[in-house]
Amino acid sequence: MKQRKLNYRFHNPNSAEDTADFLCKLLIEVNAGKVERAIEEAVLKCEEKDGYIVETEKLK
Repeated sequence: MKQRKLNYRFHNPNSAEDTADFLCKLLIEVNAGKVERAIEEAVLKCEEKDGYIVETEKLK
């Protein structure tokens, strides 16, 4: 029996700009926790001297 090749089609009634805006907002929301953790880790690796932020460890 020959296997059929699957063919998917999606109907998107929105404009390209609306779709891009939605995807951007979605990805920002999904990755917000990762960004917060990265900022917290960076802050812990730095300290403030004379009003300037100085790296105490090399950031990755």
